[in-house]
Formats: sequence, C-alpha cells, structure tokens
Amino acid sequence: MNMDSVTQRMERSKIFEEDLEERFVLGSGSGGQKINKTASCVYLKHLPSGHEVTCQETRSREKNRVIARERLCEHFEKKAEVEKLAVARDRARSRYQKRKPSRAQKARLRVLKGVRSDRKQSRKRVSE
Repeated sequence: MNMDSVTQRMERSKIFEEDLEERFVLGSGSGGQKINKTASCVYLKHLPSGHEVTCQETRSREKNRVIARERLCEHFEKKAEVEKLAVARDRARSRYQKRKPSRAQKARLRVLKGVRSDRKQSRKRVSE
C-alpha cells in the first residue's frame, strides 16, 4: 500500500496527521546489526485517544511509517464496527421489547393469571 491510499483511509477514519506523535526508535530483535544500529522502528501515538502503535516489520523507515499508519487505521475501523454493531443490537433489543404480544402469548398469560388467582384464593383463612 502506498502513502496516498493510507492518507485517504486516515481521512475516512478521521485520523489527522496533527493528532499523531511520531518517533523513530532503535530497533531490536532479529535482523542483525543493521536493525540494531538504525532508528527504523516507528512509534506512533494518537494523542486524542492515547492509542499507540509500533512497527518494525521492514528495515525501511518509510515502509514502517506506512505500515504503522495502516495498523492505526485498522484499530479505529474495528472500533467503529464494534460500536455500529452495538447500536444495531440495542435497536433490535428495544424493538423486541416494544412489540405487542401474540394471541397465543396472551392466552398463556390469561391461563397463568387464573392459576395465580387460584393459588391466592387458597391462602385465605377458612371460615367456620
């Protein structure tokens, strides 16, 4: 992916470059002397949300910058999807709760009401 498509994706997710803190850190791990000697590891922090991303996928700093921004976009897109599903679930739940009972359900309720009434009647004191 190139930087232009990532920029468009960031705009859709409402992530702005001004809100990002970007640092380049010395890499670590496998990759030899080149990784450990150069600052090609990218650290991104989205200041409004506090979400942090680090990327050391490649030896190239520019590719790591693109990958880090992609990961940040993925995080916000997943978060938006979860929120969208939660809203839909709440809407469906309220629709289910507001629906009118069916004829069969009303009949069952009447029968249960009669049973409850009989049980209460049996609790009364017996008159002599």
